[in-house]
Parts: sequence; C-alpha cells; structure tokens
Amino acid sequence: MFKISRRRFITTTALGAAVSVGGRFARSAGPGDAFDFTQSLDGWETISGKWTVEDVPGASRGGRALVQRGPDNEYNVIVAPGGPYRNVGVSVRFKPISGQEDASGGIVVRLSEGRYYVVRANALEDNFRFYYYDGARHMLASTNVAALALGEWHKLQIMATGDRFQGWLNDRELIDHRDDRFAAGRIGLWTKADSVTAFDALTVLSFDAG
Repeated sequence: MFKISRRRFITTTALGAAVSVGGRFARSAGPGDAFDFTQSLDGWETISGKWTVEDVPGASRGGRALVQRGPDNEYNVIVAPGGPYRNVGVSVRFKPISGQEDASGGIVVRLSEGRYYVVRANALEDNFRFYYYDGARHMLASTNVAALALGEWHKLQIMATGDRFQGWLNDRELIDHRDDRFAAGRIGLWTKADSVTAFDALTVLSFDAG
C-alpha cells in the first residue's frame, strides 16, 4: 500500500476523472490509498475464500495481483486496510479467469458487522449489478451489458456519497442508485462461488471530512 494524492488519483483513474469533471467532491477529497499487491497482505482481513498474491499476466505493477481461488463459499470477501468510510471512491482492475457457476469480480463498500453493499460484474452473464448483503444478497439495481471476456482485464469502479451510489464498468457509468440502509464501513473485494478472479491496482479515495 502507498499513499496517493487527490491529483494522482484523478489523473490515473476514470473514477477520479469523473470527480474532477463534476467538481462536486474535489474540494473535500482527502489523500487516497493505492494497493499494488507487490507486498504481502499484512493488514488485510479474509472473511471467506482463499486469497493469495500471485504472478498474473498483465498485472500493472510488478506482474503481481490478488487472486481468489476458493471454490466452496457462496460469496468470497476480503477486506482492505483502512476505513471506515462513508463517502468514498473505489477503483480496481479485475480479470475473471475461470468459473463454472460464476466468474465475477466486485467491490464491497460500507462493510460493517457482516453487512455491506457490492457492485459486481460477471463474465457468465450479460448484466452489471448493485446489491446489499445482510446475511442474504438483495439486488438494488441492474443494467444489461455485453458479457465480459474471460481472461481479460476489466475496470470496476464505485462512488458512494451519502445515499447515492454510482457504478462504472470499463469507464462507462451504468448504475446510479440511492439507498440509505448502511451509513459507513470498510472497503473490500468480492467474488461468488467458484470464481477464480484476479484483482489489481485497487485505489481508494476518501471524501470524508477530517
């Protein structure tokens, strides 16, 4: 993990570009964290799944990425250091490698006491979806997309500000939804069932004051 300035975040991610262009949050944005997975997973918390740092072709820094390979859980979640956050922008590259039941990647926000929101894309389905989880998964928003290619890198992003959640897939804003059931929490990464998925270049930018 290394610290990044708001300027660097804005110039290196489409989510940051949206912040810059819109201007709604730029003045309150604080420093961000970038995780490149060239280091160990010290400070990360595995909730479920088998998460390891591996050599993955196309990984952006040092050829190393975070990979989930556990096939036995309904959902696989790992929690990043830092937080809790209320207002936050999160960006990650992900590569769905394989899966018979599911081949997905997702970003978790506002995780607290086992409850969270998740935005996810699935290479086996032609949709992009936003859920909340409170012991069971509940869909809040969905949009149709072309199914993602297995074995290729894609970009996933979410911005949570108050009760508004915006989601991007490969630099296209596809979800804009309001929900107020969870106020704040930590950031994580997510897969479902037997997904083998790699994650790279996770960036977290807080818009909370202080």
